[in-house]
Amino acid sequence: MQPSVLPRAVAAATATASSLGLSVDDAIVLHDSNKLTLRLLPCDVLARVAPAADQVAHFEVDLAQRLAEAGCPVAVLDPRVKPRVHQQDGFVITLWTYYEPAGPRRIAPADYAHALRRLHAGMRQLDVPVAHFTDRVAQAQHLVASRDRTPALTDADRALLGDTLRNLREVIGERGGPDQLLHGEPHPGNLLTTASGPRFIDLETCCRGPVEFDLAHAPEDVGDHYPGVDHELLRACRLLVLAMITTWRWERDDQLPDGRRLGTEWLGEIRARTIPRGDVENARPAPSQG
Repeated sequence: MQPSVLPRAVAAATATASSLGLSVDDAIVLHDSNKLTLRLLPCDVLARVAPAADQVAHFEVDLAQRLAEAGCPVAVLDPRVKPRVHQQDGFVITLWTYYEPAGPRRIAPADYAHALRRLHAGMRQLDVPVAHFTDRVAQAQHLVASRDRTPALTDADRALLGDTLRNLREVIGERGGPDQLLHGEPHPGNLLTTASGPRFIDLETCCRGPVEFDLAHAPEDVGDHYPGVDHELLRACRLLVLAMITTWRWERDDQLPDGRRLGTEWLGEIRARTIPRGDVENARPAPSQG
């Protein structure tokens, strides 16, 4: 959030929690991006704060409840207050259980894969209207095509990103397995280590697509422990995800610290890893013989 808005967002969260009977003397900023994540003390609640125009909070609260009921390893809302979205001073606030970190920070690949399998299994039980992963690819393509929104991209780098996004979108669309509800961004930053095991957070990025798209966000060795993976498809998904997050770093208004350095580094990685056109054709499924 903009520094000028931050104090109001913190005040909105503390006022909301206090009005619900929770004791709040301090607010510790845990994460600050398009949303603000706070640890409120001494009640020990995790508060997420977003501008009121952000309607994703309602979706996330509903989905978190349904996934928890299905036995999925997800963070849950704080049980001391009603599970709902609160509004205060132009912000929407949601109150979640705070999980004290437990065990090693790096989750073992087998445990990571097991948690993701459980999440996917629960997600297959739900009928939730969400965008397809290709809609997010299209957003990245629009950014690459817009010189106004990505003015610092050179012509060569713009062509590299545009070709990579287009080719891999086609390959994955033709080769991909059955679509299902996905987390959308189950990277290590969205998986907590808790006393009750790994738990996924930040469900606002949910979309539909093959499970390999989710696995592409996890460390590479996680895919070795997830049964039934199409490793060629996973390879293509990894490069696609890399191209997408690289594109975000070149957006004019991107606020990720050190984002431009990362964008430059990732462009070099894409250039080194881009699937040659012949390999792309080989990755396509063979024509039906029926």
